[in-house]
Amino acid sequence: MPERRQPPTTLERSVTVGEMEFRAFSTAVAPENGQVGSAAPPVHVLVHGIGASHRYLSRLHDELALHGEVHSIDLPGFGGLPKPGHSPSVAEMARALGAALDLLGIPAGVLLGHSMGAQWVVELAVQRPDRATGVVIVGPVADDRHRSLPAQALALGIDILVEPPDVDLVVLLDYLRCGPAWFLRQSEPMLTYPIERRVAELAVPLLVVRGGLDPIAGIAWCRRLRDRAVDGRLAVVPGHRHVVQHTAPRAVADAVLSLGVRRVQAGAEQGTGA
Repeated sequence: MPERRQPPTTLERSVTVGEMEFRAFSTAVAPENGQVGSAAPPVHVLVHGIGASHRYLSRLHDELALHGEVHSIDLPGFGGLPKPGHSPSVAEMARALGAALDLLGIPAGVLLGHSMGAQWVVELAVQRPDRATGVVIVGPVADDRHRSLPAQALALGIDILVEPPDVDLVVLLDYLRCGPAWFLRQSEPMLTYPIERRVAELAVPLLVVRGGLDPIAGIAWCRRLRDRAVDGRLAVVPGHRHVVQHTAPRAVADAVLSLGVRRVQAGAEQGTGA
């Protein structure tokens, strides 16, 4: 693992795609932190889930920023951003997200999504293979054996009851900013998106991450997603729940960074004919 350093300053920017506004929090590796003569530092793009914002990704953002370039994205209608006049499908949101990344000049990298964010990054990687060097889905939804609003609401309620208070505070404040109307409107595409079919179309490695006690993304569901990908693997963080990237950011970052190491090693093997 590379030497740990203090992350450089984070830059906040906003762009609009049609009627949808996106906000990016970008942290790039300072030149003196780079490794001269070695490969460029990794790039990670982090996408929150339904109702949330970049705030519950901030600890993971800071961990990954010790090793490379990181961009946390707030999506339209979330994190205090204006709500579009219609509720976009997963495919439409992913298409607009790709356009926003283009406008922001963010290079291709590992796309990481939490909860519903898993759907948006998987769809973006399928639509725009040029934008993804890998895909990480943390606590992915929605389990096709429990794909209903009551089932998902029950699992979310259980998770809120067992998460640490600091997690609940961050998440619930963001839910209030999102509002119940937009949350419910966006839950419709969440419950109809066939992520279990789309992961099979990924042209890049997939890493599934779950907290060992996550009541929303069960172990059987996560294993099925891993197994349906052409190149998939699963990392479980014992003792943590749905918002594992906030409660165990170092462990999640280590798993995410290992995806990049694995890809570099595979490229080296191909280059040497191994």
